[in-house]
Amino acid sequence: MSFIKLTNITKYFSDSSIPAVQSIDLSIEKGEILTLLGPSGCGKTTTLRMLAGFEHPSEGSIEIDGREVFNETNSLPPEKRGIGMVFQDYALFPHMTILKNVMFGLNKWTARERKARAHEVLQLVGLEDYATRYPAQLSGGQQQRVALARALAPKPHVVLMDEPFSNLDAGLREKMRYEVTAILRKANTTAIIVTHDQKDAFAVSDRVVVMKDGVIQQIAAPKEMYRCPKNCFVAQFVGKTNLLTGTMDDDLRHIHTHIGKVSLPQQWQERLETVKLSIRPEGCQLTDKGAYCGAVERVTYGGEYQELYIRLHNEPHLSEEPMLIYASIDQDVEVGAIVSFDIKPELVALVE
Repeated sequence: MSFIKLTNITKYFSDSSIPAVQSIDLSIEKGEILTLLGPSGCGKTTTLRMLAGFEHPSEGSIEIDGREVFNETNSLPPEKRGIGMVFQDYALFPHMTILKNVMFGLNKWTARERKARAHEVLQLVGLEDYATRYPAQLSGGQQQRVALARALAPKPHVVLMDEPFSNLDAGLREKMRYEVTAILRKANTTAIIVTHDQKDAFAVSDRVVVMKDGVIQQIAAPKEMYRCPKNCFVAQFVGKTNLLTGTMDDDLRHIHTHIGKVSLPQQWQERLETVKLSIRPEGCQLTDKGAYCGAVERVTYGGEYQELYIRLHNEPHLSEEPMLIYASIDQDVEVGAIVSFDIKPELVALVE
């Protein structure tokens, strides 16, 4: 049985006839790290707040560890749901030491138990030596670990994290993705994270839930979602891609497009007429005698690779977007150069 279960969750706000969240069904296993991913206004934070008890769904039910914490006739308050919350701004008390910040939510424990548990979780997050310091004396990454320690201290059923990496610079952000994940794994804690950043979601999650306009678009492990996006929105939101329209060959394995015939990773189950393809840029490899050939319209340096925008010879018109492919930074490619490339079938997907 699922550890956390949201059934037909819908949320209307009083000033709108359009639901902020619509008919969400979601099951989460114990110890799983799951991320709600999507653009601003997609309903991910509203979903998190309904799970926490800060917002009441208009319809549906929520179950945590076999106990129904919300239905249409009853709702448990946030403090009785067994939830630890890490806010975007960490919400640490500036006048309290780190130890007292972590002890703050342990009201029902004895003084000795509170102190022992606070030291235990500070050791878990690697900050036991900072117990007597104040939040202003810590870096952003250290403050985040304190906020996580405080959320873990009461031994909650689940930890909820709202945009936990958004206040960090790029270098620290990458480091904290690893550290937060390691802490959650070590504590064997179920966690639900909200973010609009695909890299955050993919780096920390067992599964990712992509949302748009209050509706779940796809639920999958990061690798599966990237390789096999369900629709055009997911394909574009979780990374750059080339979207092509074409017709399926009788062999159910090839698609005829404006750039030529493209192979699918495997034979499709049934014949479809018009289809859409997602082709990842790293699935296109420059080669001397590639199946596809065109002129480089634009080159963008991304640090780790070059982005090449290629206008194929058999599509000279500007009605179609140029193909985007990645090339290594040691390849000398200039605008106007004629290049050829092949497409790896494993990074081609049919999308809705």
